[in-house]
Amino acid sequence: MKRGNSTGVTEFVLLGLSQTREIQLFLFVLFLVFYSMILPANILIILTIQGDPHLGSPMYFFLANLAFLDICYCSVTPPKMLADFFSHHKNISYGGCMAQLFFLHFLGGAEVFLLMGMAFDRYVAICHPLHYASMMSREVCCALVGAAWAVGFMHSILQVVLIIRLPFCGPNELDNFFCDITQVIKLACTDVYMLEFFMFFNSGLSIMMCFLLLLISYGALLVRLRAGDPSKGTSKAASTCVIHVIIVFIMFSPAIYIYCRPFRSFPLDKVVYVFHTVVFPLMNPIIYTLRNKEIISAMKRLLGRHRLCQRK
Repeated sequence: MKRGNSTGVTEFVLLGLSQTREIQLFLFVLFLVFYSMILPANILIILTIQGDPHLGSPMYFFLANLAFLDICYCSVTPPKMLADFFSHHKNISYGGCMAQLFFLHFLGGAEVFLLMGMAFDRYVAICHPLHYASMMSREVCCALVGAAWAVGFMHSILQVVLIIRLPFCGPNELDNFFCDITQVIKLACTDVYMLEFFMFFNSGLSIMMCFLLLLISYGALLVRLRAGDPSKGTSKAASTCVIHVIIVFIMFSPAIYIYCRPFRSFPLDKVVYVFHTVVFPLMNPIIYTLRNKEIISAMKRLLGRHRLCQRK
């Protein structure tokens, strides 16, 4: 198997978000503040769900896994991006570039299918409430989460295996702050038309199909809830579905923009990449939490116990 770094390129040069020193410092402070505030909040969500017996339903189990996936996803590119703001040579090794590609698509793919598992959970809760406990048992939930990780792995490994077979002999500049397939394959010293088509199918078309399927399923659930008897439980279920739809739009919109088009550079690319890899993933669990009184109450109890332990 040919390796890209055996044909001349041992590293890639990342041009970053900006070449202006003042803008780089401003972005460093901005992202560091955001990262240091939102990352602990996601960790708190996981600790709260795991530590409170009142939050043992499948919905909260999936939410804790979503927060964990988002933390992992936002640990792939932001640390190096922050370090590169103070570096004159924003380089990444060939192996490091391939690792970024793998983990970004591995975790991103797992999150897509985790959201589909969450949609299935809402379908069972609304359409089959009497069988919800048996159909969404702990074993079934763990199987759905495991399947999401497995599908994400297969999605990613197929792309990486094909990319590492490409010969790279220069140039080696990526007009971005991390490695992604849309730009890396353009640097290959060979015809990549068929590979681009496969990447479009594996990433772009798959994302679009999952997006439409989720919208249709949540739309059908909302119509069913509206046609049913109005009650507090129905209103809560509808509110949960609306939040899920918001998260689907937030997560899928940048991915559709990036992968459902020809692999060329556009003016808004870097802005969309920042929201896609840094901002939106960490915000997803926060959006769920802000509208959920049960989690907020559980957080207050957890923080109250922590303060009590500190006083003792």
